[in-house]
Amino acid sequence: MSAVDTDSVSIPSRLEEKNRPAARTRSFERFSGWIVPAIAIGLWEILSRTGVFPPNWLPAPGVVLQTVIDEATRGSLFAHIGITLLRIAIGFVTGAVLGSVVGSITGYFQWGFKLLDPTIQALRSIPSMAWVPLFLLWMGIQESSKISLIALGAFFPVYLNTSAAMRNVDAKLIEVGRIYRLSSYQMIRRIILPASLPQYIVGLRGGLGLAWMFVVAAEIMGASRGLGYLMIDGQMTGRASIIVASVILFAIFGKLTDLLIEHAGRYVLRHRSA
Repeated sequence: MSAVDTDSVSIPSRLEEKNRPAARTRSFERFSGWIVPAIAIGLWEILSRTGVFPPNWLPAPGVVLQTVIDEATRGSLFAHIGITLLRIAIGFVTGAVLGSVVGSITGYFQWGFKLLDPTIQALRSIPSMAWVPLFLLWMGIQESSKISLIALGAFFPVYLNTSAAMRNVDAKLIEVGRIYRLSSYQMIRRIILPASLPQYIVGLRGGLGLAWMFVVAAEIMGASRGLGYLMIDGQMTGRASIIVASVILFAIFGKLTDLLIEHAGRYVLRHRSA
């Protein structure tokens, strides 16, 4: 074989050798998020099985998993998950729409910011549980009170990020729009909205996170179904495995819904990556 042939054969092999570390790095980055949970679950299992964690305080992961399987086999678990997801969906969409509208008003109009923002910021500091008695008084224990409380939780992060994003658009971009004599509509559509979109998506993710927090308070309000009700029922009956299973299911579904918004945001902002 000639020297030229040897070089032509060795070049692909050298490229493969260079690409192997990069492939390993990508694989590690893809699964690195599972390292801490896997270690935590392993330690939890060991400490629970050895009696360090009492069973009535923190049951082993195997016991919790069996509880989830038993509840799913009876069919009640899917009903609890379904009603919680429905409440989250309706409440989050309602709160996000209202937060987007009010945030746009205070972000674009100076008079809107001066008029509305101080009151909204004061209301934002009220804890979620402080709203429960008022919502019970105003709307009773019907679904409307639960949806309204979840919507309230979703409203504030979306409002805050929308308003701040629109008010903090780079002044140079605004000046470019004025140089090209863009109308108010064109300025909003072509400059302000694209510049505000990344922070707005952050607000949506924050609103969704607070919606999951508020759903627990909402399902305490006389609910007979839902993961929050299941958790409170486990507390009342002294079943620690039910409480832990509910908390884990909250974490799983909260993360899954957050991933949906994260991937949707990446798709919308794909032109920035390009």
